[in-house]
Amino acid sequence: MQEKILILDFGSQYTQLIARRVRELNVYCEIFPYNKIPKIDDSIKGVILSGSPFSVRDKNALIPDLLNIKGIKPALGVCYGAQYLAHFYGGKVSPSDHREYGRANLKFIDNTNELFKDVSANTQVWMSHADTITKLPDNYKVIAGTDDVKFGAFKINDEETYGIQFHPEVYHTQEGKKIIKNFVVDICQAKQDWTPASFVTSTVSELKNKIGNDKVVLGLSGGVDSTVVATLLNKAIGKNLTCIFVDNGLLRKNEYSQVMASYKKMGFNVIGVDAKNKFLSDLKNVSEPETKRKIIGRNFIEVFDKEANKIQNVKWLAQGTIYPDVIESISVKGPSATIKSHHNVGGLPDVMKLQVIEPLKLLFKDEVRRVGKTLNISDDFLKRHPFPGPGLSIRIIGKITQEKISVLQEVDDIFISCLKENKLYDKVWQAGAILLPVQSVGVMGDERTYENVVALRAVSSTDGMTADWSHLPYEFLSNISNKIINNVKGVNRVVFDISSKPPATIEWE
Repeated sequence: MQEKILILDFGSQYTQLIARRVRELNVYCEIFPYNKIPKIDDSIKGVILSGSPFSVRDKNALIPDLLNIKGIKPALGVCYGAQYLAHFYGGKVSPSDHREYGRANLKFIDNTNELFKDVSANTQVWMSHADTITKLPDNYKVIAGTDDVKFGAFKINDEETYGIQFHPEVYHTQEGKKIIKNFVVDICQAKQDWTPASFVTSTVSELKNKIGNDKVVLGLSGGVDSTVVATLLNKAIGKNLTCIFVDNGLLRKNEYSQVMASYKKMGFNVIGVDAKNKFLSDLKNVSEPETKRKIIGRNFIEVFDKEANKIQNVKWLAQGTIYPDVIESISVKGPSATIKSHHNVGGLPDVMKLQVIEPLKLLFKDEVRRVGKTLNISDDFLKRHPFPGPGLSIRIIGKITQEKISVLQEVDDIFISCLKENKLYDKVWQAGAILLPVQSVGVMGDERTYENVVALRAVSSTDGMTADWSHLPYEFLSNISNKIINNVKGVNRVVFDISSKPPATIEWE
């Protein structure tokens, strides 16, 4: 039975970050909504209560059932979690005199307490709350505080229950990782055995036992998630796995042939499907971005279904679902209203009557990459920038034509190739080009031109939830602009997008 730390989610934007910090210690953890607590058994070594946008003073405050946790398992309340442990057990939480948000310093630390072992005096922490604890229950002891927050941290006497009113999981809390380690490793005594290598060993074994001699079908995208899934399944069941890679005509220049060659070199049993004409025919005269997405999603399902039905006795559909998708579907606020149908094979289980298998559903994106590294997958896949499921269709603003696709493929190829040549590709999280529905006046030789404008987009991010525009060198941008205009017929102007997310999005559509 895999040991774990249980994280109870009260809706904080930082809950997934708590999980990442725990897993960085090679300790396995799982996130559950505060009102859907699983059975508390010996595998659970400790519990962390997350922060929340809600208040414990609200009429409809979020109240977890801690009957089998508090005083039985080590527990750490973070922000809302700490205020809950104070407010509902005899203390008091009040509105702050002033909003406690941003950097603060712990002026008082009880270093004899295990939670703050080896934590430096005056260390910086990050506050983010409108309420504050104004009275602790009688059996609670203060173990840290700031000038403005007297009860910055506490411990309940005679039990391993702690509360902190700051966020140890965020970057701005300088020794947050140490505090989390003190709780998870020293107080909870959790084993640090959750590693990419152990995941590969256990997952391959589980896949062998679960699938046996059954056949599995998997849709490949060329991205890291589906490639790692294919590699794990290939190790477990070999030729009983059939992969399908669909060319929708909206991939990057030469991507289909290059990726197909790589997959065959990796030993995959892969079928390539040239469906360019079908996709482009159905997209003709379509400008609205959501309509484009729906057409591409529907066509993918139809093409995939047709090819999969040619394979006899298939019983399983493999998907590259990762942990953030799973968390979203059982979130505190309920299932997401929008499903990214282009990301996984949305709808196929109902159509094909197959059982679904999702080997990566417990992993975050960075963990998927580390597992891929353990599996010796090439950096060409592992370090690949994210690419939208609808492909270049949503980077061509307006109607799609083969001519526009060809122009954008050439521009994109120059941009990505030059990022790699100049050692900038790995410093950028995602990059691409957008073909605008705008024409501008230019001069080439002695002639006036009236041609297309392309926008270059490059962003820095960790997960795509927020992103800043990448500050690429001016000289690099100048060279790229010249190269594109000189080599791509039909383009006479290049602009660089310097919008961050929020308020802008990474893609234009």
